[in-house]
Amino acid sequence: MNQETVISVKDVHIRYKVVKVEGIKKSFFSLKKTKLEEIEAVKGVSFDVYKGEIIGLVGKNGSGKSTLLRSVAGIFSADEGTIDIGDYSISLLSIGVGFKGELTGKENIYLSGLLLGFSKEEINAKYKEIVNFSGLGKFINMPVKTYSSGMHSKLAFSITAVMETDIILIDEVLSVGDIQFKKKSFRKMQDLISARDRTVIIVSHSNETIRNLCTRVIWLNDGEIEMDGETEEVLAAYEAYMEELNPALLKKSKKAKEEEKIMRLVREEDESKKAEEAAQDAAESEKPTEGAAERKTETENVSKDTDAAGSPDKKPVKETEPAEETKSDSTTGDGNA
Repeated sequence: MNQETVISVKDVHIRYKVVKVEGIKKSFFSLKKTKLEEIEAVKGVSFDVYKGEIIGLVGKNGSGKSTLLRSVAGIFSADEGTIDIGDYSISLLSIGVGFKGELTGKENIYLSGLLLGFSKEEINAKYKEIVNFSGLGKFINMPVKTYSSGMHSKLAFSITAVMETDIILIDEVLSVGDIQFKKKSFRKMQDLISARDRTVIIVSHSNETIRNLCTRVIWLNDGEIEMDGETEEVLAAYEAYMEELNPALLKKSKKAKEEEKIMRLVREEDESKKAEEAAQDAAESEKPTEGAAERKTETENVSKDTDAAGSPDKKPVKETEPAEETKSDSTTGDGNA
């Protein structure tokens, strides 16, 4: 069966320049021109993503995961190579990306929606759902620059989750907000991912998040693809590499622990809910229906009548004796003779 290619990345190189600092004091008083150092964050990366795939990007810090994700989203341009997403709509869910600080939350919803390719009418239809999901209430009419990082992330997640683009890119944001919003977000992510036609690429602090959500994993190492394949196989190789490189690197970060805590809580709540529903279904199945109750009553009444008929107090019905056969006149024939 032919698979439909949604994202095609071919020999992509991404470079950026940073100021080379030898020391703050020396740099401040130096009259010489500041030196710039070129960093190649992504080095000749190629891969295809097919419709409906859930892909996890893993790699140690500085391996180019976020840079690659933002390039796929169109925020960064590739210095070499091509990234093709065809006519599909795409959204990036990442802290600190996509909002204008001077604009209110409401204005940013419309701006983000338009940039994602939705019409004003489509945004109008989804606006209340976005605001309700975010839980921002009256703060939706305040400038985004006054938001905390948690409020910012709530709004960003709500826009991406409710507008539902064909491709969703998630950059380490599954552990933002308060505990209730985290659980709500994780459930929403599960719902979005379960849609067959939706394609998702996830960068996460937690290997367990990748393990639970993704069908395929790409391992980036120093800007290059080290391995691309089935989730368990790639994660096992990546974890073995990190253990050998430095066991401390495998120590779970605070965000990774938060993500895993949310997954555990959601799983426990879902299992508890399923158990309650199963118990209710079992209780309902044991209750006789109205028709069955009537039939049971009728059967019991018939049984009582039958028992009463066989009781010694009841006089037996007298059997009717058969009538005697009429004897033929044996002399009739002789008399006629």
